[in-house]
Amino acid sequence: MAKFETVEVTTDLLIVGGGMAACGAAVEAAYWAKKQGGMKVTLVDKAAMDRSGAVAMGLSALNQYVGIAAGDNTAEDYVRYVRQDLMGITREDLVFNIARHVDSTVHLFEKWGLPIWKDDAGKYVHEGRWQVMINGESYKVVVAEAAKNALREAGGEYYERVFIVEPLMDGDRVAGAVGFSTRDNKFYIFRAKATLVAMGGAVHVFRPRSVGEGFGRSWYPPFNSGSSAYFTIKAGAEMTCQEVRFIPVRFKDGYGPVGAWFLLFKAAATNAFGENYMQTHQDELKKYAPYGAGKPIPACLRNHLGMMDLFAGKGPLYMQTAEAINKIAEGVKAQHKDDPKEADKAFKKKMKHLEEEAWEDFLDMTISQAILWAATNTEPEKVPSEIAPCEPYFIGSHSGASGAWVSGPEDCAPKDYFWGYTNMCTVKGLFAAGDASGASSHKFSSGSHAEGRIAAKSAIKFITENNTLPKVDAKQLEAARERVLRPVELYEANKDDTTDPTINPKYLMPRQFMDRLQKIMDEYAGGVSMQFTTNEKLLKRGLELLAFLKEDSEKIGASNLHDLMRAWENIHRMWQAEAHVRTLLFREETRWPGYYYRSDKQGLDDKDWKVFANCKWDRTSGEWGFMKRPIVGIGV
Repeated sequence: MAKFETVEVTTDLLIVGGGMAACGAAVEAAYWAKKQGGMKVTLVDKAAMDRSGAVAMGLSALNQYVGIAAGDNTAEDYVRYVRQDLMGITREDLVFNIARHVDSTVHLFEKWGLPIWKDDAGKYVHEGRWQVMINGESYKVVVAEAAKNALREAGGEYYERVFIVEPLMDGDRVAGAVGFSTRDNKFYIFRAKATLVAMGGAVHVFRPRSVGEGFGRSWYPPFNSGSSAYFTIKAGAEMTCQEVRFIPVRFKDGYGPVGAWFLLFKAAATNAFGENYMQTHQDELKKYAPYGAGKPIPACLRNHLGMMDLFAGKGPLYMQTAEAINKIAEGVKAQHKDDPKEADKAFKKKMKHLEEEAWEDFLDMTISQAILWAATNTEPEKVPSEIAPCEPYFIGSHSGASGAWVSGPEDCAPKDYFWGYTNMCTVKGLFAAGDASGASSHKFSSGSHAEGRIAAKSAIKFITENNTLPKVDAKQLEAARERVLRPVELYEANKDDTTDPTINPKYLMPRQFMDRLQKIMDEYAGGVSMQFTTNEKLLKRGLELLAFLKEDSEKIGASNLHDLMRAWENIHRMWQAEAHVRTLLFREETRWPGYYYRSDKQGLDDKDWKVFANCKWDRTSGEWGFMKRPIVGIGV
């Protein structure tokens, strides 16, 4: 086995991750660290910050902008919107806190150079009530540059291409983290007074819809592997909404976004027979009152209505792109009805403009969808394009809610939701933001950045009031090193026993492990092949198979550093999977039809289950515990 150098880094605040929340945390932490006399802030990212996280490829809109100063909306309005979309299950204090700060984050983006669309009056161009349009191909580059500059100016530092595996603990307090370089043979030990987790959500826990040559395509970035959930669970933090997975409907196979088509172009989605399922299934919404009768219709219920047609054999589903574009262009043409030549000219000009916007929407953020359109001779102004529900994802920043149970803000959090420091988990010194924090949906990229800032400021406050470095004994460090590097050692010791080193009775390779995980989750936890449906019997059988898989996780081999990263990514996914299956089993209702269906527990049960379903893994016993937490609103 190649020798691994041990590198030790001591810091005040450790930020783990490199996406939007981590970048927000870096900017805010650097500011307050300087104010506190030069605290050290260290950020560690497994990728390169410029293209790390969920908006790595770019984005065509900022999906959370409240517009408080302009009087467009209030933070309370946003709370009501999120509560409606998540079928009543949301931490209103957390949502409110992000909503009242997110506009300042958007203004920072513009200050740093992000092009935000404006109309002739100088106002932001909205895609919908909460969304503003951007030229966002370099969105992440702009935000990452600001984070790196802030760290440098404050005397902090950042490490790229370093994969963080698990937490270090000093009793009930987090003491830092360990990981390894994905480029050099180095094992890293980061000691810290506080740790802020912002490593994103999870994809590839379930078997993806795109397989074979399309494997790796997903709506949510394939490199997000459940590291936030693994880190917080292993630290002993209470978790929330682990049963909530997000299934977005997207353009099929390329996973292109549909937001601009629904909100900007006002396109309709139909089944293969041209029936608008949002209209034909209006009666179905009444079954999910009061949420089905409210506005907007929750995302899961919109999914549900489309799935009803798919399951009834009326697929495929289509986005009526041509109809939407032509309708807008016809509206422009009507403005010149007294001059046919001018009307025709205006129509053609508008059609050209709309066609360019349609392609730009993908080129800004999902280039593969534009390539697929081109490869299949799809002209959106002439023909509709197929849409489909994706495989499930775990994401706390979009229309999902899974993540750690964190403290709310002191000034508005209900008594039971506050324990000293905003966005601190139930583990001392451990903070979470973005996809890592749960029950605060619809923060998207701008809100995640804002939440990173909120959590970082709170973490600096924690450090000033708990200004001692936690202790980690040598035995814990040595055990962590042995555990992290075991896949490399196992492979090196046994690879010559077979003619093909990827097929060996002593170990299995990361891809083989992931295939098994995805098969279990797809078939037993309600994946694509099961029409997102499961039941108690399936879930219990799934847990039996996950137990076997957990045993085999001790036997993953890694032929190089890339394999070592893939090995640990899949172990992280496995823990996210187990938390999900166990919490699906715990919540005895189908709270979010269109995201999952419990065939044995159909419908809503507001009497017994309008609560948070929380869980906690005990670090001492290794057992899972489950508990209900009450929904306490903030009076809006």
